[in-house]
Order: sequence, then structure tokens, then C-alpha cells
Amino acid sequence: MKYENLLIEERDNITILTVNREKALNALNVQTFSDLDHFFGEVAPSSKSMGFVVTGAGEKAFVAGADIKEFFSLKGEDAKWLSKRGQDIFFKIEQLKKPVIAAVNGFALGGGCELAMACHMRVASEKARFGLPEVGLGIIPGYGGTQRLVQLIGKSKAMEYTLTGDMMDATTALQLGLANHVVPHEECVSKAIEILNKIASKGPLAVGMVIKCINDHFDENKNGFESEYTGFGEIALTEDFIEGATAFTEKRKANYTGK
Repeated sequence: MKYENLLIEERDNITILTVNREKALNALNVQTFSDLDHFFGEVAPSSKSMGFVVTGAGEKAFVAGADIKEFFSLKGEDAKWLSKRGQDIFFKIEQLKKPVIAAVNGFALGGGCELAMACHMRVASEKARFGLPEVGLGIIPGYGGTQRLVQLIGKSKAMEYTLTGDMMDATTALQLGLANHVVPHEECVSKAIEILNKIASKGPLAVGMVIKCINDHFDENKNGFESEYTGFGEIALTEDFIEGATAFTEKRKANYTGK
């Protein structure tokens, strides 16, 4: 399917999604959310790709926030619906059982920072800048920012950056745990692909279960430890586990089938 604001590139066994609104610094408007919703809701779960990279078009921005111009037309419950819809779409990314890595190649502000945080990991260019500046506009983050930033960098620092609206450079993001890696600008996507290729050598069912168990730790309606022992039991009954254990004892590369 061709999307209005997303470019899709298949590279070997990896899919690269580029938010393609360069003139608007890739800001998330309603159409872009619809594109992301369809891809991560309908395409990604059944895709043959073993992982996904999300990045932004151009040299300046990953995604520099939401499209503020659309906010002025909001009435009544519209704003609440918009926030809930954005959260629901980002949950689809977070809960996908295949790894999604944000290649943050510039400004990741507001909704862009929230999109990056919904991904399972973040590779940051040296030029990357992260921030939740919404309070400066008299509003709050609405797409999960107040929750995921706490998970990633802790309450105290999350309070500081969300209440001041200050931007965080790539080095600071790495030190605080928001970024997994910082690389030269031109290596941002390639580093994300390198990580995904490493993950691709592991058991796909186990990878999906690890993602689920870690997510369940932060879900107040679930017991992460229960998810782990239940998942361990399920994975132990799979052909992939037998193949992985056999390959280990035979000192060879495992040939996983996802069964």
C-alpha cells in the first residue's frame, strides 16, 4: 500500500519507515497518524520483515512534534479523542512482537519524542535533540510522553524536562537512558539495521515474548513475573527451543522457523 506521508523501503529482511513531511519537519498531522495506524495495525503484525526502523525525511528532523495548526480546530471532546487515538497508535508500535528501532536523525520533539519512546530502542544521531516542550504552548504531552519518559529516565529527570520543556542533546539522552546509542549522523539508520540484524539471529518467538514480558512490567493490569514464567513455559514447548538448544550443543548456527 502507498501511504501519503510514509515512505516504505524494504532492505533485505528489514523495513525502513520514513515519515515524509520534510518541509513541515515531519510533524505528525492527522494523515500521518492514519498512515502509522494502518501500517503498525494491519501490515507490520503479519509482515515477513524481522524488524522495523522508523526515521524522518531530511537532515533536520526525526519528527519535530505534532502539527499544531490542527489543534486550533479542536472542540469539546475532540482533544481528548485526539490524545487517546495517538496513544492507541503508539501502543501498537510498543506492543508489536517484532523489534522497532527509532533512528533519531534530528529533532524529536513533542509527538516526535513520544513516537521515538514508543519504539523498543532509539539510535540517536549526534545531531539529535529530544524534548517535550508542550508546557511552553500551555498544554501537556498527549501521546504517552508523561508516562514513557518516566519509564526511561526516572521520575526526577522526567519532571525536570517535561516541566521546563528543555531540549536534551544526544549525549545527555544516552547518559540518562533515553537513547541506546549515539552515532555519527550518517550512520544513524545503518546502526539501527546492525542491531536488528543481530536480533534476527535469535529465536523470533523468544524475541516476541521478551518484548511482551518487558512491556507487561509497566502495565498495572498485568504481573510481569507471571508473564515471564508463563512465557517461559510456552516457549519451552516450541520447535525453535529444541532447535536452539540442539544448535548450541552441536556448536552450530541455529535455523529458527518461528514454530
